[in-house]
Amino acid sequence: MANQNDSFIDEVTDELRRDRLFKAFRRFGWIAIALILAIVGGAAWREHANGKAQSEARAWGDAVLAAQDTKDRVPALEAIDAGDIPGRKLMAEMLAAGTEAEAGENGKASERLLAAADLPGLDPLLHDLAQLKAVIVVGQEMDAAQRDTILANLSKPGAPFEMLALEQKAVALIGAGRTEDATMLIRQIQQKDGLSEPLRRRLAEMMITLGADPDEAQGPGPQSTTVAPSE
Repeated sequence: MANQNDSFIDEVTDELRRDRLFKAFRRFGWIAIALILAIVGGAAWREHANGKAQSEARAWGDAVLAAQDTKDRVPALEAIDAGDIPGRKLMAEMLAAGTEAEAGENGKASERLLAAADLPGLDPLLHDLAQLKAVIVVGQEMDAAQRDTILANLSKPGAPFEMLALEQKAVALIGAGRTEDATMLIRQIQQKDGLSEPLRRRLAEMMITLGADPDEAQGPGPQSTTVAPSE
């Protein structure tokens, strides 16, 4: 008898649990459905957004390639819609500047690069790259004070283009006839860690041109890195 009572109580308890679960589902089940729909919808939106971004990137790349094949490359590159991505606009400006430099318009190319470096929202790395290229493309024709300011910022310890900016400082010193300062600066650069092999070779070639020993084992001495034209 006791077993029958226990069985009956268990059945009633199970029935009450099922009844409560059913009521709870009817009351709160929409929340679970909403969550499922939100997850599925979010995944679909991300897939759509990624597909759209890839399509836009391909269209932009195709437009750049097409502009490169035209006779008037600069106007064609300027006409490309970069959307709201500053990096794309910078790349188009760099290509346009390269075309101008090939045509001997170094000053114009440098001005274009400096203007592009100040695009709103541009990644700091791309900003520094545009400024460095602006210095390289125009060389000694750039205003000395402007060049010094740019290179001083780009050659700060830890800056992404520190070594290349220091190399340009040495080039500017050589161009200004300050061979001793250039030699000492090159020695300092040669003692730094992380020099690429091409940069090592260029520094050694500069030392040979200056009539100095290209061996980088010599320790650096005190030097002035301010680049100003000799009087």
